[in-house]
Amino acid sequence: MSQKQKTAIEPTRNENYPEWYQQVVKAADLAEHSPVRGCMVIKPWGYTLWENMQKILDRMFKETGHQNAYFPLFIPLSFLEKEAQHVEGFAKECAVVTHHRLEKNAEGKLVPAGELEEPLIVRPTSETIIGSMFSKWIDSYRDLPLLINQWANVVRWEMRTRMFLRTTEFLWQEGHTAHATSKEAQEETMKMLDVYEDFARNYLAIPVIKGEKTPSERFPGAVSTFTIEAMMQDRKALQCGTSHFLGQNFAKASEIKYRDAEGNVEFAWTTSWGVTTRMIGALIMTHSDDDGLIMPPRIASSHIVILPVIHKEETKGEVLSYCKELAQELNKVLYHGQNIVATVDTRDMRGGEKTWSWIKKGIPLRLEIGPRDIANSSLGIARRDRPHKELTVVSREQVVQQLPKILDDIQDGMLKKAETFRDSHIKKIDSKEEFYAFFTPKNPQQPEVHGGFAYSHWCGDPEVEEIVKKDLNVTIRCVPLNNTSEEGLCVISEKKSTQRVLFAKSY
Repeated sequence: MSQKQKTAIEPTRNENYPEWYQQVVKAADLAEHSPVRGCMVIKPWGYTLWENMQKILDRMFKETGHQNAYFPLFIPLSFLEKEAQHVEGFAKECAVVTHHRLEKNAEGKLVPAGELEEPLIVRPTSETIIGSMFSKWIDSYRDLPLLINQWANVVRWEMRTRMFLRTTEFLWQEGHTAHATSKEAQEETMKMLDVYEDFARNYLAIPVIKGEKTPSERFPGAVSTFTIEAMMQDRKALQCGTSHFLGQNFAKASEIKYRDAEGNVEFAWTTSWGVTTRMIGALIMTHSDDDGLIMPPRIASSHIVILPVIHKEETKGEVLSYCKELAQELNKVLYHGQNIVATVDTRDMRGGEKTWSWIKKGIPLRLEIGPRDIANSSLGIARRDRPHKELTVVSREQVVQQLPKILDDIQDGMLKKAETFRDSHIKKIDSKEEFYAFFTPKNPQQPEVHGGFAYSHWCGDPEVEEIVKKDLNVTIRCVPLNNTSEEGLCVISEKKSTQRVLFAKSY
């Protein structure tokens, strides 16, 4: 690093938060822009994060009785037209396939040919195509509940994109279930919301607030939409996952019927729920600092990097052999049911440069080992959640024995830090003047550093939502599920209100 550079990432979070985010993604080697507008290439270090998320969530889904299946990428246009609210909600984001082959024109350029009889939509979500299959699979009440999950990619034609947070194509899982009763479907909706909260809190170390979306923010076609909302370090909200009670709307559109025990034909009650690669963006913005990415150990692409310290060529063989042997030993240690992932960095580059590359990539632990450490059976250990110059010398035996405890200490500390930050930027606000001041930048040089979550009364009038969105770019993130009834006056309209809701700027 140069003499003038104080941090590994420039600009810092306080100087330019959006650009800081982009630089963290780049410095951590997570992803990069692709030749296709609005799309990204997820690189190995970033894709391993997604694989770890998949592995954990997939286990959680199967433990709650769900099975995986796969459905087509292409959806006939007529399928989307069956559910009016649904097609209206996604119409502007759809990518449409109209032709099935290419031919050369007179100038020798390839042009679309073979127009399709019916245009195909590249799936923005799969309710309609899955609904058509459910209608074939379900005949009797004995076929219910039907609990299906799909790991897939989807396309939503976004105008403004940002890697992991909002891209034209992204990866996700989408759960789709059908039930005999409204009660069962609503219980499923809330069960999966709890799974998402558990995952965010206990694996990503991200504290979230569970709540219900207002009618204007609901998933198109849903009866109710529930969400988990997290606060990023610029105090904006990020919707990290949603679970939808669809009622019988999609069942009626797709003819999902079943015969009950008395022989009556009824429409099923359905749900859908999903999280995406946006969770990687949430992880970055919740935990990272001005030196780069910080990964919670329980989800990390790798737990430990071993850095050989070699000053003389004659010690190289001994040091490398020792480091590789230690890595093999550490890889056998279990951490929450999974083997520790330790790697030895044997790249031919300067030690300082090598160290900083791993700091920026956010690996939880770094071990430095040289000839003197080998002689003393000791290791220099550095934690990513502490200052980079802080190096603790411990015995090899201690590292092996205490490794899970050290990693859990990092994990727990990251959650506590994120909770403290969030809670210190949630404020009860009861006057319009204070509300506007809360969401208005005070320093034009640092427009990102203001606001947070305003816990304020709302009368239920959608016009209030339109006003604060137009004036402040603020939305109601959710009506928290732990709300207690409280009489008051709406912070904007001053009409009577029986509850507080969470207002915030968001991604």
